Amino acid sequence: MEFHPRPQGGRPKPWAFPAPERSRLDNGLTVLRCHRPGQQVVAVDVSLEAPLYAEPKGLDGVATIMARAFSEGTDKLDAEQFADELERYGASLDAYADHASVRVSLEVPASRLHKALGLLSDALRAPAFPEGEIERLVGNRLDEIPLEMANPTRRAAKELAHELYPADARMSRPRQGTEETVARIDAQAVRAFYDAHVRPATATAVVVGDLEGVDLDAALAGTLGTWQGSAAEPRQAPPVTADDTGRVVIVDRPGSVQTQLLIGRIGPDRHDRVWPAQVLGAYCLGGTLTSRLDRVLREEKGYTYGVRAFSQVLRSSADATGAALLAISGSVATDVTGPALSDLWNVLRTLAADGLTEEERDVAVQNLVGVAPLKYETAAAVADTLAEQVEQQLPDDFQARVYTQLAETGTVEATAAVVNAFPADRLVTILVGDASQIADPVRELGIGEVKVVSGG
Repeated sequence: MEFHPRPQGGRPKPWAFPAPERSRLDNGLTVLRCHRPGQQVVAVDVSLEAPLYAEPKGLDGVATIMARAFSEGTDKLDAEQFADELERYGASLDAYADHASVRVSLEVPASRLHKALGLLSDALRAPAFPEGEIERLVGNRLDEIPLEMANPTRRAAKELAHELYPADARMSRPRQGTEETVARIDAQAVRAFYDAHVRPATATAVVVGDLEGVDLDAALAGTLGTWQGSAAEPRQAPPVTADDTGRVVIVDRPGSVQTQLLIGRIGPDRHDRVWPAQVLGAYCLGGTLTSRLDRVLREEKGYTYGVRAFSQVLRSSADATGAALLAISGSVATDVTGPALSDLWNVLRTLAADGLTEEERDVAVQNLVGVAPLKYETAAAVADTLAEQVEQQLPDDFQARVYTQLAETGTVEATAAVVNAFPADRLVTILVGDASQIADPVRELGIGEVKVVSGG
């Protein structure tokens, strides 16, 4: 029997986050394109400058309903026909509203990109917003809210937002609206929000995938290029402010066998030069199963399946009015809530006193930088990051530079960033659990005034 020689591994190729090409259509739509050989499923993300803070008073959630309604029919097709056409081209269309913008995302095989762009263009150019479909979407959203309130993780996030931000700030209220505000939304309100904020001059389309043989200029000109709208109007975003006075809020869930933890405050966004060190430091604290929090709370004490520390951009802007949520999240058994919080605070104090180790820093860099080629293996992942950069007013090469900065960040810088991000005396702690079992042990910790609110 003749054996063929074992294949030898090739030399690793250098990797960098893809660099897009930027252009503008005649109607003012900005286009970022990125050719990714082999990615036969093309991703198109359209970012619309329709932020949540622009929602009319008393109509929180109208941006979400509008986003969901983009696939509910156009001036050419009703909702069922539109869905049939998407299926015919093997495409999927999704949309959601967030604090910075409304995002509409399309994925489709490269061979059918032109046809699918036509559907996307019609959805943005001439959405029907039929009364019956809007009523159905409102009803669906109202059905979701009780389920979200019953979810400890979602309930903790809602309470943290309510505690951190001023009552008149949009960020203090649920991103997709409340029962009261969503119930007020009708087709007229959705149309008015669309007319006021959706236009090509303030939108950006990101196209990522294998574009070999695709005349993208012609495809865009005949589809998204036909979308017309008024000129851009300057909009001033309100600054993000928060009260991070150390305190504890217990959302009472009688009989709960677990306590959901969410501990947070706000900090610098991606425009701040501390961002790479903050990401690295937070990863060392709670980014993986080998991080400090997990080593103590999970491996040594067995209190939890896992605790994570992270920084999540709320809104990022070049004029320094943005911010990121800095948070620690996890769950523990009810009877060990007090000891778990005590040990968590000890981790933070020890970190401030002794700093990170070189080994922790090296492992974090290896994980964050080394996994990047896998993280951006699909066209959709690249498109999502490029669209994020647009929404957060960042340069097109931002993500590429971040990986270089992460690799160059030292242990001292990472320590300073994470200690400043999570000061033990300036954290708002939300606990969703049985107040009768956890309130007294938590008060004994002295980590802030303890308040109990209803879990309803």
